[in-house]
Amino acid sequence: MIPYLTSLDAAHLRVAGIEDPWVFGIRDRVRFGELDALNHVNNVVYARWYETLRVIYMEDCGVYDTAGPDPKFVVKTIGLDYKAEVQRGADYINVARTVEMRNTSFTMHYATFVDGRITTTGHAVVVLLNQDNSKRPLPDAMRTLFTTQDGALQA
Repeated sequence: MIPYLTSLDAAHLRVAGIEDPWVFGIRDRVRFGELDALNHVNNVVYARWYETLRVIYMEDCGVYDTAGPDPKFVVKTIGLDYKAEVQRGADYINVARTVEMRNTSFTMHYATFVDGRITTTGHAVVVLLNQDNSKRPLPDAMRTLFTTQDGALQA
C-alpha cells in the first residue's frame, strides 16, 4: 500500500483505477476535523486539499525550477464542483494537471477519487508574478513542462 501524502505518478494512478489524462496525484484519508455537521467532507476542505496538492505538484514536477528567479505564484480564481459525498475515514486520491496556459497564467484542474469514482472536481487559475507584483510571462521551460507532462494547451 502506498503511504498517505506520497506523490503518485501515472503508473500508480492507473493501478488505482484512475485513467488518463491524470498523471499526478496524492493519496490520503479523511480525518474527523475535515467533516461538517452532515458527517461528510466540508467544501472548504476540498479547497485546502487542492491547494496542498498544487504546491506538491509544483515542487515535484519542477514548476518552481522553471519559473526563474524569485517567482510569486498567486491563485487568481478557484472553483469546486461537488458530485458525491465523502465520509469520515475514506481513502481518497486527489489528482491535478495543468490544462491551459496564457501569457502570464495557467489553469489547473483537480479531482478527488474515492474507490475509482470522482466525487469532486475543481479548478484554479494561477498567475506568475515578479516580486514587485508585476506579471511575469510564463517561461518557455514551464510551457514545455506543462505541455509535455499534462498536454496543456496555449489559450
